[in-house]
Amino acid sequence: MKKTLLTLTLGSLLATPVMAETKLSSEQDRLSYSLGLIMGQRLKQDVQELNVDVMAQAIKDLYAGKAPQMTEAEVGETMRAFQQKKMLEQQEAQAKAAEDNLKKGQEFLAENAKKSGVKSTDSGLQYQVLTAGKGKKPAATDEVKVHYEGKLINGEVFDSSIQRGEPVTFRLNQVIQGWQEGLQLMSVGSKWKLFIPSDLAYGPGGTGGPIGPNETLIFEVELLDVNPSVAAE
Repeated sequence: MKKTLLTLTLGSLLATPVMAETKLSSEQDRLSYSLGLIMGQRLKQDVQELNVDVMAQAIKDLYAGKAPQMTEAEVGETMRAFQQKKMLEQQEAQAKAAEDNLKKGQEFLAENAKKSGVKSTDSGLQYQVLTAGKGKKPAATDEVKVHYEGKLINGEVFDSSIQRGEPVTFRLNQVIQGWQEGLQLMSVGSKWKLFIPSDLAYGPGGTGGPIGPNETLIFEVELLDVNPSVAAE
């Protein structure tokens, strides 16, 4: 809420049509309307129900030098109550999404386990060998080079080194548990599909981005190289 409202792109402004009856005859009019659009677009994202007339009156009072109808303490109390309400709503939505995603993931994995070629480990990780390699298998402290594509169970791609056209290199013990376990079973030259339950991925917290709480993830991973010289310090 404290971030400047002027950070919205010009594109977002141009996407909102100017009402035909609004007369913007001066530079001041255009600036005023532009600021109104910026404020309105940002506020509409954060506050679904807002009395725009009352808000406009507050701005008019401020510019006219009139005494505010609320004290600074009342404003602070109102905003704190609003923020607490929003936080509670977000927490409830997060909990609901976590519950739904966990159930959907469990159902998906139960059905997936029945498919030909899909194997399960004691942890709940599932994998399918697409190409069997004959090279070295990595240890947890090794550095690995891989190509991969990650999807949600609905098929949505959330990350892909393949699409970027560049493989990634990392120490194996620095990634999610599902990757650590799965890649240690793979040999260089292998391409596997990993089906990772949420407790071996990002759990109830998700990533705060495309991966929601308790999401089951699907990765197609090709192990290109292993560097065993990278040891834990």
